[in-house]
Amino acid sequence: PAVGIAVVSVGVALSLKLVSVGFIAGLVFLAGIGAAACAVGQRAVKFLGKDEQLLVEGLTGTMVLNGPGMQVLNPFSYRSAEVRKAVTLSATDYAKIVETVDGSERVEKGPQLFFLGPYEKVLQRADAVSLSNTAYVLVTDKLTGERTIIKGPTLWFPSPHDSFTTGEAVVLSSTDSVFVEDLLTGEKRTVKGPQVWFPEPHERADGVKKAVALEENQYIRLKDTASGSRWIQRGKALIFFEPTWTVEGSSAKNKTGVMQAWSLKAYEYVRLADRVTGKIAVHRGEKTVFPGPNDELLDGDVLTAIDLKVSEYVKIMDQASGEIRVEKGSKNGSQLVFLGPHEKVVDGNVQKAISVDDDHAVMVRDKATGQLRLVTERQLFVPGANETIESVQQRIRLADHEAMIIKDHKGDFKYFYGSDEKRAAGQPRSFFLQPYEEVVKLCWSKGRRCDSRSLVIERFDCRPQFMAVEFNCRTSDNVELILEATFFWEVVDLPAMVKRTGDTSGDLCNHARSQFIQQVAKVTLKKFMDSSHQIATQIYEQDSTFYESRGVKIHSLGVTSYSCAEQRTAEILDQIIQETTSRMNRLSQAESENEVNLFRMQGHIVQEKNNGDLLKIQHQHSKEESEIKGRSEAMRIAAFMDGLKSSVTKTEDRADMWQVLRKIEALDEVSKSNSTLYFTPKDVDLSIETKAR
Repeated sequence: PAVGIAVVSVGVALSLKLVSVGFIAGLVFLAGIGAAACAVGQRAVKFLGKDEQLLVEGLTGTMVLNGPGMQVLNPFSYRSAEVRKAVTLSATDYAKIVETVDGSERVEKGPQLFFLGPYEKVLQRADAVSLSNTAYVLVTDKLTGERTIIKGPTLWFPSPHDSFTTGEAVVLSSTDSVFVEDLLTGEKRTVKGPQVWFPEPHERADGVKKAVALEENQYIRLKDTASGSRWIQRGKALIFFEPTWTVEGSSAKNKTGVMQAWSLKAYEYVRLADRVTGKIAVHRGEKTVFPGPNDELLDGDVLTAIDLKVSEYVKIMDQASGEIRVEKGSKNGSQLVFLGPHEKVVDGNVQKAISVDDDHAVMVRDKATGQLRLVTERQLFVPGANETIESVQQRIRLADHEAMIIKDHKGDFKYFYGSDEKRAAGQPRSFFLQPYEEVVKLCWSKGRRCDSRSLVIERFDCRPQFMAVEFNCRTSDNVELILEATFFWEVVDLPAMVKRTGDTSGDLCNHARSQFIQQVAKVTLKKFMDSSHQIATQIYEQDSTFYESRGVKIHSLGVTSYSCAEQRTAEILDQIIQETTSRMNRLSQAESENEVNLFRMQGHIVQEKNNGDLLKIQHQHSKEESEIKGRSEAMRIAAFMDGLKSSVTKTEDRADMWQVLRKIEALDEVSKSNSTLYFTPKDVDLSIETKAR
């Protein structure tokens, strides 16, 4: 600035010609010397604050001069000088310093005011790592590769060659655990709570896992995958899993694998099969049963003991030996039966013992010998191990009129009767079927035409009885009739009947049909109508040997009704009957209709008289109304014509005006409705003219 002011002053003086040129040249020389001295002074003297240092780059090296103070330098002995700030570090700061000459590094921690060396510079400045109670830092020395864990709480400053990662310790409650793996050896271990777990330098955690709490009636199946051993862990316990343990039996519904032990009541039991050895163990109540490590439930659920009442039994077979035993109910009350390891129930489930008394017996077959025996002694019968009940018989009791046929083991027929007269000496009236005996059943025809052989008879009714039959026959005058007849018959000789026929009712019906066809064919319809009963009597009296050979006695045979088989003939007979009935009905109806018509005619006469009087009155009223309307219209026309006489002299013109007014009134009436009005050319005075071009 001083040089500038001097130059400006000289310029002004020269312009005003106040000084000479020589004088000015001297002044310029002196100013140059002053400026050079000033520049040298600024290069030689440096003033430094408390947080400043002077970095001097000499001709052969570099040095630093720290403040505070004044530093005097030889202005011709260095290349450059730079004032720079010192590094201020707080209590949580650190700086990584690098020596640019040899490349060494070091860390300066706060709090301090730090001056760099002549060849140092700040490579990194950062905050120290503040670790809480559950925080840690994994430090790796890049030079040696050594790892260390620094646990909180602390304020950690890294070394020059440290790299680090921070993490949180695993907080474990009393039911928590964590699997820890050593990355160097591969070993795994379990760390249990309660604690705050910090990993070692070469350890890795696999996540927190909950311990399994087992109640007293619970268990869990475990397997060690390292050794292959399996075991059952029972409750009451808190199970912390080891890394090599797995739970067996877990599923989507039961992820924990915790299972309930079987709490057995006094009447319950379970059978457990060992999958390794195949042995089956039976556990009865009352107790809580825990399975072995290789046990599985044999029957799928808890079994209930078989409760046998006094009248019950059950057959049980040992599948290992094939032996069968029979368990009976106790006389003093019910009995509980538990199946053994290899036992099962055969012949169904619990069965009722058979009460053998005077009316009931049991047919039993011995499966070992195949023989049948009939048990008739009074008892509560329970079959043996190798016995089966073929049937339970009810004592056959015959009434006086009943008879039965029994076939014995030789095929011979025995005849049993309820009647004392027919029964042989020593033959019982009531009995049981003996072994290999059976009741003989006959299949008779049934229906009015005996066309269905489906009536099974095993007890024969020896009383006289009626049987209605129906069949067709034709008279000598070729009229086909449908006859309905009734047998009153009785079985008198059962052996003869069985010997001669197996269808007694069918034989009676068919034989009677044949006889009726023969006898009716010899007579006319009129004669048959007069002697039908005599014909029926003749039929069974003349051929009595047929019935006697079959052990049957016919007491009577009668025709109960007959009708024409042909529809046309039947219709003619019906028409005759209907015509007679209709004629009587029509006579009665005609009398009633005549009375009604007479009363109706009298009413019409009175009505017509009244209608004539009404027409006369209506005609008179219409005539009078027309006369009134005509007079009124004439008066209107006369008034119109007289009113225009003075202004329109011609009568024709006044008439035309009247017609125009009437047309206007007509148009007004038409416009009030949906009617259509058509005009002729004459009405509108329209003419059509054609011009040629």
